[in-house]
Amino acid sequence: MEQNKNITFEEALAELQSVVERLEAGKVPLEQALSLYERGMELVKICNGQLDTAEQRVNAVFVDASGEGTLRPFGGEVLS
Repeated sequence: MEQNKNITFEEALAELQSVVERLEAGKVPLEQALSLYERGMELVKICNGQLDTAEQRVNAVFVDASGEGTLRPFGGEVLS
């Protein structure tokens, strides 16, 4: 798990794609397939966590003309 702390989103996504490709090929023994699946789920959690953090940072950037902060999703509507 220590290796997960310093992995970038791009690295996690690339590894996840590799895991998926290996599982889809169906040429790994059951125990290895289970280990790959578990690693894939860890990578999904890492990617989701980093995307959530990025979304929070983007939302924090939006400030209206009066200087008041407003949360706006990528679609542009104001969140209450």
